[in-house]
Amino acid sequence: MNQEPKRGHFAKEKGEVILREHEYDGIQEYDQKLPNWWLFTFYGAVVWFVVYWVLYYHTSTFKSAHELVTQEIVAVQKAKAAELEKTLASLDDATLVHHWATKPEVVAAGEAVFLTNCTACHGADLSATMTAGAVKVPLPGLPLNDHQWKFGGKPMDLFKLINAGSPPESTGHNGAKMQAWGQTLSPKQIAEVVAYLIAKVPEDFKDIPPAN
Repeated sequence: MNQEPKRGHFAKEKGEVILREHEYDGIQEYDQKLPNWWLFTFYGAVVWFVVYWVLYYHTSTFKSAHELVTQEIVAVQKAKAAELEKTLASLDDATLVHHWATKPEVVAAGEAVFLTNCTACHGADLSATMTAGAVKVPLPGLPLNDHQWKFGGKPMDLFKLINAGSPPESTGHNGAKMQAWGQTLSPKQIAEVVAYLIAKVPEDFKDIPPAN
């Protein structure tokens, strides 16, 4: 016949089963001594929490999530700045017109970037319009095939405009200003977009002589 478990406050020996003395609404609680490995793990976790809390909040041993994200952003910005500087060192009007824009693979890459990022404002055909049924609907951007370049018509003017966005003094087109695509696209991608535009309206750049 099963014996009633001993009553007490807690178990003291391994394998001992104690029925604790308190009872609430007919609910009783058993207690058994926990294995040492579990106790050591628990106590170790408590000690580690206290140590980690002190190191995290009161020393510079560990960086906060905000500091880590900021550090990554700074690193990305430095890498982009270095890439831009490197690209600009080998880029000029003549190179874009007579080298980049004459390579089909470069123009195709620029077209892919343009269609992905620029058509919402400038249209797939560069007209800054979209067709809705039989109606031409104007888009927020300026047309790029009307041979008018509001902020300079040299290839490097276009590169800098795409990279930095609309100048601060610009009021935008119908209130819409172009974002700084240098925050999203690499310098190489921006140069490819410029090459694509040159290839689409070559007559606007025919007066730029080849490099010596």
